[in-house]
Amino acid sequence: MIYNWTLDKCGHRHAERYLAGISFAEASFFPIPPDVLLAPMCLARPSRAFRFAAICTIASVLGALLGYAIGFFLFETIGKAILDFYGAGEKFDAFAADFNEYGWVIVFLAGFTPIPFKVITIAAGATALPLPVLIIASLISRATRFFLVAALLWKWGEPMKRLIDKHFALLTTVFGIMLVGGFLLIGLLG
Repeated sequence: MIYNWTLDKCGHRHAERYLAGISFAEASFFPIPPDVLLAPMCLARPSRAFRFAAICTIASVLGALLGYAIGFFLFETIGKAILDFYGAGEKFDAFAADFNEYGWVIVFLAGFTPIPFKVITIAAGATALPLPVLIIASLISRATRFFLVAALLWKWGEPMKRLIDKHFALLTTVFGIMLVGGFLLIGLLG
């Protein structure tokens, strides 16, 4: 039901506003990723694909700040309820112990992969991850994700959409791991 409502918004005259709102909300509490709106909007108006990606990126990073605030200020009341909704509540204590040590990697991977980003932004606030780390990792990962989707759909259109829809989780996870692995390798060599 929410998925269909979200998809219906791509043809609305205020589609960009819906895209921004969904991107913002998805980073802090909403269950549907903005890709559901981004992909059809890029296919319908390829000349605006990169504009749509920019809207997703900016709104998502701002939404990450709301998720952080929920975790930092409202973890016991709202944060735990959201984590429980996504099945992450029981694992939070074990996860939180290592979160700040590997926080930038976790935020980066979650921002790029199908891992619910709101779980990570709330955890970042609950564990007091330094805010600049959250912002930079979110900005890089979300921009990479949304601009990659936009570029692929701009260049190859409908055939690429079918491929992305079929293998989205695998493609983003492999790319995210390769990217983080490259950064770690550079750090080890440097």
